[in-house]
Amino acid sequence: KIQNILKPFGEWGIKLKKNKQDDFSVFQRKIAIRFFGSAILSVLIVVAIYLFLWKRRLGDFIVYLLEFFLQMEHEEAFLIYHNNFRGYKEIFFTVAIITIFLLLLLFLFRWITRYFKEINGGIDNLLEDDESKICLSREMLPFECKLNTVKRNLRQQKEATALAEQRKDELVMYLAHDIRTPLTSVIGYLSLLEEEPDMTVSDRVKNVHIALEKAYRLDKMVNEFFEITRYHSKQIKLSKQNIDLYYMLVQLRDELLPTFTMQNNSIELDFDENTTIYADPEKLARVFSNILKNAVTYSYPNTKIIVSVENTEKHIAILFQNQGETIPAEKISSLFDKFYRLDEARISDTGGTGLGLAIAKEIVLLHGGTIEAKSENEIITFSVILPVS
Repeated sequence: KIQNILKPFGEWGIKLKKNKQDDFSVFQRKIAIRFFGSAILSVLIVVAIYLFLWKRRLGDFIVYLLEFFLQMEHEEAFLIYHNNFRGYKEIFFTVAIITIFLLLLLFLFRWITRYFKEINGGIDNLLEDDESKICLSREMLPFECKLNTVKRNLRQQKEATALAEQRKDELVMYLAHDIRTPLTSVIGYLSLLEEEPDMTVSDRVKNVHIALEKAYRLDKMVNEFFEITRYHSKQIKLSKQNIDLYYMLVQLRDELLPTFTMQNNSIELDFDENTTIYADPEKLARVFSNILKNAVTYSYPNTKIIVSVENTEKHIAILFQNQGETIPAEKISSLFDKFYRLDEARISDTGGTGLGLAIAKEIVLLHGGTIEAKSENEIITFSVILPVS
């Protein structure tokens, strides 16, 4: 599975490495061509002036001007041209080359400025709240890709922030609803006891017992909520040690036996008895217990819950499989959300708190692992993947 998932990224990485040298080569090549082209063009222009003007017509034209304006003889005018113009031709050509090169360089800078304007326009586009793609010149493709990546990341961050805000509001709403249900029952039964002082002893004992059960449930919910908050904020430290995984699951099977016998379900451990894992035993047992409780809740009667193990060099995967109604794909991703219940008909007064799998996820993440679920063909599989060391 991991190889299949990473294969597209590997191909993309090879392609990226292959094209890395071409990222800015087009842009650099075009700048270099413009720069050296300007230098060569300035030299060619000066050579052309020398060959077609200075060496031929321009010298005659200067002699003619001296003759016409200063009323000189041809020999005298030519001598002045020869001594004052032709004798300093090296200086003239140097100045001419530099002047023409600077003019061409000015045009080059104006041409480069156009790219900065394009980038500036692309940055302005980042601030726009739309999905339009940023388009630049062909040689600016690397900048275009990076700007579009930044824009996509900003949009994803914005969506993630909005989703987190929505989840926070839902969390408060669910918490208020779940706490209100047992709290209302406690208040109701205590009010009944207060309003009816002549209540029979048996009725009083019954009502006190029910009120106490609701209070215990309320206390459990509050404790679980604070517990998952502590896991999420990384305030809980792990005490890792080598654990006999098979023995741990045997103990959990014995502890949960009354729950499993209600629907005639059973747990089958299908892995090597000598399997060990390096983790916090108390917290890992909490993970497995929550998964098994969830499995028995949504298993068909008279079926087995099979626990198996898959080992790699770096990871160990513990798989929990049970037979039950296939979970829709859109609900799979929400199984580990706080206060989420797969069966909406299970009200908080009788069902779970909706925090079991969320707590399991936080514990696994704290161990540096991952937890996931999938469901197909009436087989539900929970996978806990933890690092070997």
